[in-house]
Amino acid sequence: MKKKIYIVCAALLLVIIAVVGLQKNNEVKNNKSAKRNKADKITIGFSFDTFLVDRWKKDRDVFVSKIKDCDSSADVIVKNANGNVERQIDNIEYLIDKKVDVLVIVSIDSEKLKGVIKKAKKENIKIIAYDRLIRDPEVDLYITFDNKQVGKSMARALCNEGLPRKKVLMIAGPKEDNNVSTVEEGFKEVMKENGVEIVDKHYTENWNADDAADYIKNLYEDEEKRKMLESIDGIMCGNDNIATTVITKLSELKLVGKIKVVGQDADLDACQRIVEGIQVMTVYKEVEKLAETAAEYAYKFAKGIKVKITERYKDGDIDYPYVCLETIPVTKKNMEEVIISSGFHSRDEVYVNGYLDEEISENITE
Repeated sequence: MKKKIYIVCAALLLVIIAVVGLQKNNEVKNNKSAKRNKADKITIGFSFDTFLVDRWKKDRDVFVSKIKDCDSSADVIVKNANGNVERQIDNIEYLIDKKVDVLVIVSIDSEKLKGVIKKAKKENIKIIAYDRLIRDPEVDLYITFDNKQVGKSMARALCNEGLPRKKVLMIAGPKEDNNVSTVEEGFKEVMKENGVEIVDKHYTENWNADDAADYIKNLYEDEEKRKMLESIDGIMCGNDNIATTVITKLSELKLVGKIKVVGQDADLDACQRIVEGIQVMTVYKEVEKLAETAAEYAYKFAKGIKVKITERYKDGDIDYPYVCLETIPVTKKNMEEVIISSGFHSRDEVYVNGYLDEEISENITE
């Protein structure tokens, strides 16, 4: 009988210990959350892929400025991975150790970030996937542009050029980037509607523009592939940085003008090429709006302010809280209206080599 009593008492004691332990664990979590929500000073970490593309510097500057507008005492720690995913993982771990309240990430390879994302969530850190999807159900917000529309705009711009042979190439970013597949989806949809064949596709490694130039060079140096290159009407480049190296290589091969090129991001040199008639179009993304919107969400997350996000981005079985911004295709005709009037680039910068024709100059008001 005594033995049974001892067993029952021991069992009850174990239950009590487990319950108390669970309560303490919850208290720690709740206290941690409360401390994070009520702290006067917030810290936000921003992990970038690279700054080799000028556009990302603008994202950084606008984001930091907006956070300071929201809270002048806030700290923003920016880390640059220089295109190396292992370095990005180290950078994110550094930001976790710095006890940031929110992590904003331009991911290089979302699959390889899963471990460090899990570590961040254990520390109750909010995660914002900035302009590139991070395939992890614990992401708190995915904010980007309408990438399918980007692909459609690029395709329409090429189709508007005529494309007599109905053949184009596609030189995109890395397959690991979700935006690449989404842009491709839109591009292929319009090309199919117009009976245009995508004769070949090349995916650069980590948006390496030199890789794109090497691809064009290799096509030209192979007798059979050169025939394919010389038979196309246009090339869709994944961004304007890729377009820069592709056009440089086409120039060396005396194919500029014969092959139409489109890109995206509205880089200054791309806008210059467009008014000079070397590049057909680019896509303007309101980077300032994206960065400012992301900063507003980051600030609210850090302060523990409730945020209602109604839109969802479905990727497989996961629905991500989603904010999507529209984009604008830019050609020679609307350069003044879209790029210069918005202050994205100045008129002097865009028309540095002249090429301001009479039709455009008539629409300019000082």
